[in-house]
Amino acid sequence: PLLAALVAAAFASAATGGAAPAAAQTDDPVPGPPAEGAVRVAVFNASLSRDGAGLAFRDIAEGRPQPRAAAEIVQRVRPDILVLLEIDHDPEGLALTAFAQLLREGQEGAAPADYPHVWSAPPNTGFPSGFDLDGDGKAEGPNDARGWGRYPGHFGMAILSRWPLDLDAIRTFRDLPWQAMPDNLMPPDHFPKAAEGALPLSSKSHWDAPVRLPDGRRLHLLVSHPTPPVFDGPEDRNGRRNHDEIRFWVDYISGAGWMRDDQGREGGLADGAAFVLTGDLNADPKDGDARREALLALLSHPRVQDPRPRSRGAEAAAKQGGANARHGADPAFDTSDWRDEPGPGNLRVDYALPSDGWRTTGAGVFWPAPDHPLARLVKGGRRPASSDHRLVWVDLR
Repeated sequence: PLLAALVAAAFASAATGGAAPAAAQTDDPVPGPPAEGAVRVAVFNASLSRDGAGLAFRDIAEGRPQPRAAAEIVQRVRPDILVLLEIDHDPEGLALTAFAQLLREGQEGAAPADYPHVWSAPPNTGFPSGFDLDGDGKAEGPNDARGWGRYPGHFGMAILSRWPLDLDAIRTFRDLPWQAMPDNLMPPDHFPKAAEGALPLSSKSHWDAPVRLPDGRRLHLLVSHPTPPVFDGPEDRNGRRNHDEIRFWVDYISGAGWMRDDQGREGGLADGAAFVLTGDLNADPKDGDARREALLALLSHPRVQDPRPRSRGAEAAAKQGGANARHGADPAFDTSDWRDEPGPGNLRVDYALPSDGWRTTGAGVFWPAPDHPLARLVKGGRRPASSDHRLVWVDLR
């Protein structure tokens, strides 16, 4: 019922033009310092994953151009708190430690950025499920993992912060069964019966990680990276899972009681808790292949603000044509630069959504226009200098 009501509100808002106004923008993709007392939070799918275990650490430690370009983008935006996606997770934290060190080294004239507090945890990607999930007669390989990945830790997530995390209060939902979600969209009769109760909801994980701000308050970072809603068959297993991974947050911030975290604690977010929901949700509000009901419900949730950051670079990139010409949304809000033909084209998939109670003093997407000196950091087409995603940031007070 809550999901249906929120979706109805989202469609009504879109029909009447009642969406929240976009955050004020400048032509410069590099923001100035946050307003006094404001906190800058950013999310960046930095494409620091590789096809083999240990290769991300090698490329970062050797200072290869792509990791350096990703580090320079972070240094240009200078968030206080950074949610980093697609950095391979290894048990020793080697890749994450190496990237934190790269940030402490100025890149191409950018000032160093020091994050003394870093945290990560294993994702589901690449970890064997023990079941033949794709029906090929073998229980092995990326398609049979708990989340698609070539090896354990592929496409990991991490948090880097100027301020300490409340480690004892962190909640992870890596093991939460998909079937535990009421009215879930798990495809019927697709997975082996024994797997249906064991397959986790999260393709990577869902995190609630509180950060201790300088004034003593706690900011809950809500982090996830749902599976892309493609690369499947008519059963739409990935589209359904993507929808439910996003719907988890609708229930969680509503205080639902059905979820149980990996630490054994039950229930959703406490009433009134301050949060920023961050992630590459792999879903666009209007375009692309996702089942967007859950995303619309999230964006219209009474506890969620959508700053709707935009960029000149995204507007220019949409003029490449292809699938972009068939999109219905304003391309200025796009955060990914994907294949134009046959598609999906550029989409808005990366989000930093603050809770009600915050005053949003700024928001943006690091996507320089083609004539900007820093456009070198995002050029390259299918082999971009940094990532096919753009860093998204929001300033909160």
